Amino acid sequence: MVGKERTEADIRREVKEQGVTFLRLMFTDILGTLKNVEVPATDEQLDKILENKMMFDGSSIEGFVRINESDMYLYPDFSTWIVFPWESEHGKVAGLICDVYSPDGTPFAGDPRGNLKRSLAHMEKNGFTSFNLGPEPEFFLFKLDEKGDPTLEVNDQGGYFDLAPTDSAENARREIVNVLTELGFEVEASHHEVAVGQHEIDFKYANVLEACDNIQLFKLVVKTVARKHGLHATFMAKPKFGINGSGMHCNMSLFKDGKNAFWDEKGEMELSQTAYHFLGGLIDHARGFTAITNPTVNSYKRLVPGYEAPVYVAWAGRNRSPLIRVPASRGLSTRLELRSVDPTANPYLALAVLLECGLDGIKNKMKAPKPVELNIYAMTEEERAAAGIKDLPSTLHNAVKDLKKDKVVIDALGSHIYENFVEAKKIEWSAYAQTVSQWEQETYLELY
Repeated sequence: MVGKERTEADIRREVKEQGVTFLRLMFTDILGTLKNVEVPATDEQLDKILENKMMFDGSSIEGFVRINESDMYLYPDFSTWIVFPWESEHGKVAGLICDVYSPDGTPFAGDPRGNLKRSLAHMEKNGFTSFNLGPEPEFFLFKLDEKGDPTLEVNDQGGYFDLAPTDSAENARREIVNVLTELGFEVEASHHEVAVGQHEIDFKYANVLEACDNIQLFKLVVKTVARKHGLHATFMAKPKFGINGSGMHCNMSLFKDGKNAFWDEKGEMELSQTAYHFLGGLIDHARGFTAITNPTVNSYKRLVPGYEAPVYVAWAGRNRSPLIRVPASRGLSTRLELRSVDPTANPYLALAVLLECGLDGIKNKMKAPKPVELNIYAMTEEERAAAGIKDLPSTLHNAVKDLKKDKVVIDALGSHIYENFVEAKKIEWSAYAQTVSQWEQETYLELY
């Protein structure tokens, strides 16, 4: 079960009892891709893993190190031990999520998971004991062609919360839920989303490190089970024109000694000053953190008016058009919901940045603007300006420019991750900017 404390003895016993034949050591690169080193589950290899002696070549991983600094070590987190509930023809596979370390025994500055731990240590110095996350990742299911390659053809005509037989992907979604449950996830809801072919599975909140681990494992499970059903699962933000894109709303709360620091029964909207300052930090740094929460060229095809994704920097209670919403639940469930994040984001980087922006708001007692309960999409540009409502960046290029101006976000990433992330995104934008699209050919070829 994910998040359950285990010892070396527990892991050795489960390898034997469950007949594990391969061990998968998982870690995440700067762009958010889950990587792994797989080894046979022999006693010799297991000894190396449990003693933090498993080495890999870091120079081949995006944004890690140069070839002359290539040796890196994987330190497994025993609480992430899982035995995958599917068997290959070669037997059962188990996995551990790892932190990346340098040969001198220090945490590697380019490891996103280790970077999140750094932000959590900063949080604890500020007197808080836990930062909790409840993610809501959405995804699309498309048919595979006869070669096993993904198409853009959906296998259903379902809509929001539709039932079978309209939603013919229901069996795949149910199996995904069963696998997640077997792995220890507490699945709270599973349903068809607004767009044709789009789905959402929500699982219970957890401390942010465990929640980010869960997001990475969730993506792996969804893609693996979908392929068994002849489908391709994609977490791309906007795979098709004219329909809603996929988001990953992030429900966040700070805790102190077991109490929700965002809740104040006597406060306005029953929110504490801590909550309002954290909210103020998110609002203040929204344009700066967007390159991290929405890190692809395609992300900005989702962040446009008319498709339920937030475009404007504002907050509200029930209103779902602003960037940040405060769901109705109070007490331990009091939380802030950031609606702009999409599932292409590296969860470890995104949450480190969001935590540091919120802590900056608390440190500097930033005031949150007044809530906006009107439909912002229906407001004119002049009305938005009068209300002090700014736009989110409209392209990855603009988002990276805003990132470069935000010292809090840069410091939250650390110089190694920041420099490599920006370089990767400059290359991505340059490639996109030089590509002549079908739309351009259809619009301009004959006209000019």
